[in-house]
Amino acid sequence: MVLNKETIREYMNETPPLMEGLTDPEVQIQPNGIDLTLDKIFSFKGIGQIDFSNKKRLLPEKSTLQFDKDGCLHLNPGSYAVTFKEIVNLPDHLMALGRPRSSLIRMGASLVTAVWDAGYSGRSEAMLSVFHSEGICIFENARLLQLVFFQLTGETKGYNGIYQDENKYF
Repeated sequence: MVLNKETIREYMNETPPLMEGLTDPEVQIQPNGIDLTLDKIFSFKGIGQIDFSNKKRLLPEKSTLQFDKDGCLHLNPGSYAVTFKEIVNLPDHLMALGRPRSSLIRMGASLVTAVWDAGYSGRSEAMLSVFHSEGICIFENARLLQLVFFQLTGETKGYNGIYQDENKYF
């Protein structure tokens, strides 16, 4: 079952709330999810590696990119890491999937995300891919992604991986 706007608002009143740090809940809470806004954009430096057991997992270094005086960041074609401003707090009976906002797609860019597991809490990251040959301009605080929430058939053991509480304290 996908949560609708009314149910999302109910979860926003819980402790902890489903989502913290919304700039404008009236704008960000949508009929079927919540829009997440841009906090930072990073370029990747070096290579990463991944294996089955995660013993050899190595994330590439990232460098923070700076917005210009008008609050725009021009991105050439390529892949970038983004963090979102909002903190997600999923109870053990909800999970979420993120989808790029259609405006982002219509300008030749998209977001790649993973599953937000039940029990996850943190300020999430995603990969922004720019395909448009001339690049795009993204402004500070842009709404990039809609997070859609799904109720599980029952409670599960919540997420307890290395990304729990990521980016919450900086």
